[in-house]
Amino acid sequence: MSIDELRIDIAKEQKKGLPFIMASVVIWTLILIVSCLNLPLHTRNLLVFCCSCPLMPLAMLASKLIKVDLFSKKNPLGNLGLLFTLNQFLYILIVMWVFSAVPEKMIMVYGMVFGAHLLPYSWLYKSTAYRVVAIFLPITALIVGHIFSVVVLAGLFVITEVIFAIVLFFEVKTISIEGEYDDNIREA
Repeated sequence: MSIDELRIDIAKEQKKGLPFIMASVVIWTLILIVSCLNLPLHTRNLLVFCCSCPLMPLAMLASKLIKVDLFSKKNPLGNLGLLFTLNQFLYILIVMWVFSAVPEKMIMVYGMVFGAHLLPYSWLYKSTAYRVVAIFLPITALIVGHIFSVVVLAGLFVITEVIFAIVLFFEVKTISIEGEYDDNIREA
């Protein structure tokens, strides 16, 4: 298989990472709820970190709902996707620094890191949606995070993630239809 065939294959097999995006809708909703709580800033920020903890269980649940094997080893590019994910753990160190140095901007920086980490997936999954969201979210977080409250910022992230999940769903459908068409041509 060529690299392009492997990319198309993993995009189909992993449904372009849709289980993780579905999980991120829940996580950003939790962050929105935490942002609305009348608690000290450091407590809210600590709870925001805690909101990320259920990412994997939520993604696994979503993968069961949409029938994706998150841990499939069929495609060698799966390891690359894992590397892209692990890369975010290094970026979280920046958010941890902001937690103590500029706590009122932590959710803004967290949002920037979250959005930016999506960019490599635009290449992996051949996805315009990932590219657009990966650029939109950090820039929007920077602007909105300086002008509005964290509640507005978190709400915007929830809305963006819902739209992103819907767009990805349609991208996945398009791949499936194109794949069936290609398979029928090969068989003829």
